[in-house]
Amino acid sequence: MKLKTLSTAILLATVPMTGVFAAALDRSGQSISAFLQPGNYFEAGISVLDPTVEGQEAGASATQRNISDMAGDYYFPSAALKFQPTSKFSFGILYDQPFGADAEYTGNNVFVSEASNTILAPTALAGIRQNTINTNFNALTAEQRVGATLQAQGVDLATPAGQLQFQGTLAAYNNDPATKSAIDAGVLNGVTQQVDAGLAQVNGLLGTGNTKVEVNTQNLSFIAGFQPTENWNIYAGPVYQTVKGDLSLRGQAYSIFNGYDADIKETSGVGWLAGLAFQIPDIALKASLTYRSEIDHDVNINENIPTLPALTLLPNGAAAAAGIAAASGETKITTPQSVNLDFQTGIMANTVAFANVRWVDWSSFSIRPYKFGLLSDAVGPLVQRPNGFNLVEYSDDQISATVGVGRKLSEQWAGNVSVGWDSGAGNPVSTLGPTEGYWNVGLGVQFSPAPNYFIAGGVKYFMLGDAKAQTGAQAGGNEYVANFEDNDAIAYGLKMGYRF
Repeated sequence: MKLKTLSTAILLATVPMTGVFAAALDRSGQSISAFLQPGNYFEAGISVLDPTVEGQEAGASATQRNISDMAGDYYFPSAALKFQPTSKFSFGILYDQPFGADAEYTGNNVFVSEASNTILAPTALAGIRQNTINTNFNALTAEQRVGATLQAQGVDLATPAGQLQFQGTLAAYNNDPATKSAIDAGVLNGVTQQVDAGLAQVNGLLGTGNTKVEVNTQNLSFIAGFQPTENWNIYAGPVYQTVKGDLSLRGQAYSIFNGYDADIKETSGVGWLAGLAFQIPDIALKASLTYRSEIDHDVNINENIPTLPALTLLPNGAAAAAGIAAASGETKITTPQSVNLDFQTGIMANTVAFANVRWVDWSSFSIRPYKFGLLSDAVGPLVQRPNGFNLVEYSDDQISATVGVGRKLSEQWAGNVSVGWDSGAGNPVSTLGPTEGYWNVGLGVQFSPAPNYFIAGGVKYFMLGDAKAQTGAQAGGNEYVANFEDNDAIAYGLKMGYRF
């Protein structure tokens, strides 16, 4: 059997889930292998992931409770249609869902609201409480302290008798240390009760329920290719992308953001891709390098922040709360640029080796919703973030690689085995996706009832990297609120292809 024929068989046998559980929000791996198939070609596939991501409160958390599985199962489809009208020109449309998130915390932990939650971490709140008490008490004049004391005793200061008693008590306050001490103690107790009542009211603004996030994207890549010779393929085209999502932050881990909701209505943006492929069909050698640009989305996010009145605890906080409540503006979300390198070559009769390397620019990615950012600016100095902080950000770029071997077993059957690695996008990581890279092993099989169509399936087992999870307020530092270890995932894929 010629390797040229084997090349087609093995390429289609590869497991249809390049990314599935990659770093940050990466999902599909954004393969263009379907566009590089010979002749006219159509394929459709689906991948399903069943992860288990469990952990324990740690780091800055005051408790050490276990965190049950917070990663949701999900699936995503893909499809491709490619035409080869002449030997030198080809056109294709690829559909995939490149980025996404699906997570929900349950049980009793710092990511689920409880009655004991406070608007800020207990230590920070204790400091603000005492400072507010001292400030309010010290701002009272002697006349105000004496007047408040007499009013609390039922004295009517509007009457002549009341004014006479007021003047006598004021003189005693100014000249008798014992009287002064007694009145100050009573006034201080009253101020303390008022502050504590205000804090209880503020803490009552906190959200109920649990932290959860769902983000979905869709890509349509329109590709035109030029093949000057049998060996070379130069291709490029625009990419249309949509993004939508929902987010709820709950629990003590998010302090003043406990109760924050964000609804990202579906929005679209346009980017582009370009690449170069080289092949020598007789030895089943094929290599391609593909660049995808970043894509900007300007979004009006519907944000709900019920805890804004808590800003009154801070100097000039009332004005800041009113300003944030009335503010409106767009949020820019930029999905990252990436590069894919794919390679395969024949290594013996009926056998090819293949590899994929992917780089994604996650270190340049962040999301700071408009009102979220304004609130982070207001409270940032409390957590040593004077310029505010992002809802989500990543410290490192992602690099992933998959290598494997495919073999034709008969005229109708082919299979492959593979090993994959992903670097992750930094550690600590966001609480909304607390894993740090992975290792995986995969097995794929293809059945071809006729030479022009096939059914391929595969399974991969992922050993997920341990990660420390941090909130947006902690990002960029070493603080974290939970630790996730010894987690795994299993993925399944099914793909059907037809050449016409």
